Amino acid sequence: MSADITKKDPEATPPGPAPTRAAPIKAVPVRHYGRYVSALIALAALGSVVYAFSQGDINWGFIPDYFFNDRILSGVRETLILTFLSMVIGVVGGVLLAVMRLSKNPVVSSIAWFYIWFFRGTPVLVQLFVWFNLGFVFEYMNLGPFYKDEWSDFMTPFLTALLGLGLNEAAYMAEICRAGLLSVDEGQTEAAHALGMSQGKTLRRIVLPQAMRVIVPPTGNEVINMLKTTSLVAAVQYYELFKHAQDIGMTSGATVEALFLAATWYLILTSVLSVGQYYIERYYARGSLRQLPQTPWQKVRAHLTSLSSRSEVTR
Repeated sequence: MSADITKKDPEATPPGPAPTRAAPIKAVPVRHYGRYVSALIALAALGSVVYAFSQGDINWGFIPDYFFNDRILSGVRETLILTFLSMVIGVVGGVLLAVMRLSKNPVVSSIAWFYIWFFRGTPVLVQLFVWFNLGFVFEYMNLGPFYKDEWSDFMTPFLTALLGLGLNEAAYMAEICRAGLLSVDEGQTEAAHALGMSQGKTLRRIVLPQAMRVIVPPTGNEVINMLKTTSLVAAVQYYELFKHAQDIGMTSGATVEALFLAATWYLILTSVLSVGQYYIERYYARGSLRQLPQTPWQKVRAHLTSLSSRSEVTR
């Protein structure tokens, strides 16, 4: 006698209806009503400002008429030249002062500290007037056998502006550079010395390249700030953008319009410098970030893509 014995799998699922596929979830985006309210308030405030200015007797045609005026373009050129040369003095002097400030020599460190303390503690406009009026106490500029001339001929408005802005900027750049140098780990310097590198070579090859990531962003801000600070040199009779705009406004009777024209040019120049600063910061961020920050065009493209995806979901 034989019998069929069937073995049952204890893990086998019991017979039943076939599983049904779950319905897709319909995602509904969250409504941020606070954003809508704040946007309406901002638009209302902007409309109020535009309406207030539209009520004034302002000749808006003055700006395009004089936008490419020869004197205005000359002022733009002088502003850029003064900004560049002042920043060169500021950066070179700042690096030198930062190294002196970190020196173990107490005399050198104290001199650097006093320089930074003095130039950061006094307004740049006061410093410009001091340089401009030193002719009242110094009749001659006497450097011995090297140079001798009357002070009024030596201290021109351009040199006054350059010294006033450049030496003041060196004090601020010194603190920026010092912060960058201190941000580099001391082990890097010790390893370089262990390999037989000198102090100067270690600074150039090891410390400064790593410190640039900390130094570059505030330096870009200083360049933009310097471009705007050049308008102060009009007080010492140096003809740059603001001074030329003032003279054009006085001769044409359109004082406010000339100021708006100067402000427009400053906005254009600072915007160009801001774009350059962004890409320089992005360049030095390589190696320190896993993913580089998006460029403005990439941000716009990503924003448009997210808007299109949201519209498809709501459908």
